[in-house]
Amino acid sequence: MPEDRERATITPYRDGPLIVRGDFRLVDTDGNEIDPGRDTVALCRCGKSGLKPFCDGSHKKAGFHAPSAPRSERPTTRLEALDTE
Repeated sequence: MPEDRERATITPYRDGPLIVRGDFRLVDTDGNEIDPGRDTVALCRCGKSGLKPFCDGSHKKAGFHAPSAPRSERPTTRLEALDTE
């Protein structure tokens, strides 16, 4: 990765999209690169966007609700903790 670019960060916005910033590649399921056209993109997570995989704001009209962070630990984290006990 070039030193002048920061590594990618992905931020799930409460009741909204995933915001991706930094140095990233976006590819479809066949491995074809999707040109995001910018260094920061909003990816749909409600499934209602007409511009998938990008967000078009449809989550607001659809009444999409999701937290910004998990409400509990991931199951694998809990299992790993049990393995070390």
